[in-house]
Amino acid sequence: MNKNAFETVTLAKGEMNVYDFGSIKLHAYKTNDFIDDEVFIVEKNGKAVIIESPCFFDNNKELAKYLENTEVGGMLIAYHGAGATFLPDVPKYATQNAAFYSKNGGGKALIDNFSGTFGEIFDSSVHEITNVIEAGKITIGGIDFVIKQTDDAFDVEIPEINAVYTHMLGHDCHSIVAGAGHADAMITELRSYIEKGYDLILTSHYTPEDLKDAQTKIDYLENLKKIAADVQNADEFKAEIGRQYPQYSGQNYLDMTAGFFFA
Repeated sequence: MNKNAFETVTLAKGEMNVYDFGSIKLHAYKTNDFIDDEVFIVEKNGKAVIIESPCFFDNNKELAKYLENTEVGGMLIAYHGAGATFLPDVPKYATQNAAFYSKNGGGKALIDNFSGTFGEIFDSSVHEITNVIEAGKITIGGIDFVIKQTDDAFDVEIPEINAVYTHMLGHDCHSIVAGAGHADAMITELRSYIEKGYDLILTSHYTPEDLKDAQTKIDYLENLKKIAADVQNADEFKAEIGRQYPQYSGQNYLDMTAGFFFA
């Protein structure tokens, strides 16, 4: 499936890009919110499973309206635990570490930060996990998924559409990279995607990407490490990254990465 082979449904705030695989569809919801959230809906035989949740109240309402005539079998809550007013009665699935991440770990810290930054438009309530899952195959709403646990939460493989969901990729935007070791782990993961030959890579903060994008990100991460080794401080690091990647978005992520490399 070509990453650009979709039909767009324009909504009041966001937009829905719909990929038609025949017996199954992927609805990629671009929220157009302040943190560029992306939510994915896998639909088959009139039932849908949602991957992640929007977290701004207006997006919650907009996506709920879009789904009002669709039976939702469940929601996979990995890295984005906020937004609990969205479809509160739908079963919520997560690994134990993902549930901890949202309520007590790094995810909670992000939620608290976003709540302080955006105020009352941000839904800081955290989804209650009704179904704790483990790594391996799981079927929800008649759709098979493969859960892969990560340090913070979990990634999701969707075999029927040869796609994988992970938290971040973004081939032309900066990412949060917590030092050289983290960069190496990201590179290893991206190389595994290339080896497995996924058609689409879905992420929480970007439209669906492909394997060329994965290779672009690998090259960026390798260069990021090299630049960090050649400069003396965070300001020099950010200046050189900015010089080499002037069109990249996500300056706030670059700031955080500089803080990790030059604590």
